Amino acid sequence: MNQPSATVRGYADWQRLAADISPRTHAHIGGRFTPARSGKTFAAVNPATGAVIADVAACEAADIDDAVRAARAAFESGVWSRVAPAERKRVLCRLGELIAVHGAELALLDSLNMGKRVADAFDIDVPAASSLFCWYGEAVDKLSGEVAATDPGNLAIVTREPLGVVGAVVPWNFPLDMVAWKVAPALAAGNSVVLKPAEQSPLSALRLAELALEAGLPPGVLNVLPGFGETAGRALGLHPDVDVLAFTGSTAVGKKFLEYAGQSNMKQVWLECGGKSPNLVFEDTDDLDLAARKACFGIFFNQGEVCSANSRLLVQRSIHDAFVERLVAHARDFYPGDPLDPASGMGAIVDQVQHARVREWIERGRQSATLAAGGGAPLVNGKGLFVEPTIFVDVKPGDAIARDEIFGPVLSVLAFDTEDEAVQLANDSIYGLAASLWTGSLARAHRVSGRLRAGTVSVNTVDALSAQTPFGGFGQSGFGRDLSLHALDKYTGLKTTWITW
Repeated sequence: MNQPSATVRGYADWQRLAADISPRTHAHIGGRFTPARSGKTFAAVNPATGAVIADVAACEAADIDDAVRAARAAFESGVWSRVAPAERKRVLCRLGELIAVHGAELALLDSLNMGKRVADAFDIDVPAASSLFCWYGEAVDKLSGEVAATDPGNLAIVTREPLGVVGAVVPWNFPLDMVAWKVAPALAAGNSVVLKPAEQSPLSALRLAELALEAGLPPGVLNVLPGFGETAGRALGLHPDVDVLAFTGSTAVGKKFLEYAGQSNMKQVWLECGGKSPNLVFEDTDDLDLAARKACFGIFFNQGEVCSANSRLLVQRSIHDAFVERLVAHARDFYPGDPLDPASGMGAIVDQVQHARVREWIERGRQSATLAAGGGAPLVNGKGLFVEPTIFVDVKPGDAIARDEIFGPVLSVLAFDTEDEAVQLANDSIYGLAASLWTGSLARAHRVSGRLRAGTVSVNTVDALSAQTPFGGFGQSGFGRDLSLHALDKYTGLKTTWITW
């Protein structure tokens, strides 16, 4: 469903709507909202103001047990796993429609909860989540199995079977979208899901669970448990009755889920982890101003809190200085402000821990490189966890700011002379999630993109993705794939039925 742009509403309108928000705060298990068994809660805090939005249930192992039991019971009953594909299609498409209808509420929950611009949440995240549920809903009744070639008197049928109970652990940077990336294909395949949203941003996921019931999803098929990674997340990873675990987050935590699987039931684990994506700009680029604007978007969008953010900018030396001037000019468009103000360039950093981490990285950058723009931590209306769009030049390949994932609005610019040097610098990373390159040469576009070790290479744009194409990486960016029909591979198993007569 088409919704008006966030800018149709003014700053005052979004403030008024935010004042009326009443978030769900209990876990959603078996179709009901329920407090954590322990009675524990944690504060959901608005990083732009420091205000407590609500106290949310802090689920632990006992709550995970309850949710997995509910999910298993729903799966075994067949109310979703064995329902006709047309019915699954109807429910998922209806859920997509409800996300659009309640788009302003969902956008505000994410903006208030993790600090992103409400304009981005409403104009980008909500439509993307809505369309993704519809996309996978439409795919359900168009997937078919195979008939293998056999000798006469035999028939071998290959079908895709749902795996059972899917555990999904999602990050805080795109709270609604990352849920859709995991939950939509898992449900489309016929599984039941136990979802643990990040403790920094659980509110939109809890509301989504309610909308899923309204759309017709049977109770127990989608369970949402807020809680901390070391308690609820660990319990989900170790649970012996979870068949597959899908995770998006840091590489360090992704490795823990691999350990949990080995310590428990060898559940399948699908990881989409960190990144340090390179953006290569060659001197034959047709529109350097467009490349500079997109380079800024590629690192400063969503406060730089993007796993595939183009945080390493590699510029050919012949255009380096002029290009940096363009970068600095366009970076001003991303100056932070109140996330509820559509005119703000960026929102707030998600919490104090991440804010301190980003500021520490900036200080480390000052020791090894030259600060070309930003570096400050301004207050907005006297409050908040904000960081200016920051650009470092004279960065050396071995510098920590050029190698480690910062997850904030900090760009490292490195110069190169030749195409071979550019490719070597781009691939000199433990990560391989995404890459971008700019060139006016079609031959170079094919040649360089083929040599870059990345799950997605965007040519003459940055961070391209869609529901139709798989998203994921190589190396320590993980090996899972979200989006596209390939995502269904994570949530289904191939079954051969052989009939002889």
